[in-house]
Amino acid sequence: MKCPFCGHLEDKVIDSRPAEDGSAIRRRRECLSCSSRFTTYEKVEILPLLVIKKDGTRQPYNQDKLLGGLMRACEKRPVSMEQMREVVAYVENQIQNCSRREISTNEIGELVMEQLKGIDEVAYVRFASVYRQFKDVDSFQNELDMLKKSIKGSEAVK
Repeated sequence: MKCPFCGHLEDKVIDSRPAEDGSAIRRRRECLSCSSRFTTYEKVEILPLLVIKKDGTRQPYNQDKLLGGLMRACEKRPVSMEQMREVVAYVENQIQNCSRREISTNEIGELVMEQLKGIDEVAYVRFASVYRQFKDVDSFQNELDMLKKSIKGSEAVK
């Protein structure tokens, strides 16, 4: 592994442990030349996934776009970066388990909203407002009403 500090090609692994729910390995390394330490992640290479946009175009799945959307929805909310990464990991796991190489933005959005509903209601509504492209106040109110009903339904089960 090339040292990010000095460019030397030899290092030693100091520590290895599972990361991201076992889907990756985190390795702590030390450069044999400059003694700097750095972390690498090893993941199984998976076939590229294409996302079908609302206009019918296809583009490669981009984890950063999904995380960016979550960060905007969760801005100034008590949602940690770790929780957002867990949502992304959950969505990616669901996508990989469906064994298709193409998935629509609608399916991705529904998976995200399913997770956000249990984490933070305000972040859920923010994400839904962009994802569902509310045209007016009534469509926004309908989403809020559905959220209230699902919350009351889940409280009744408890």
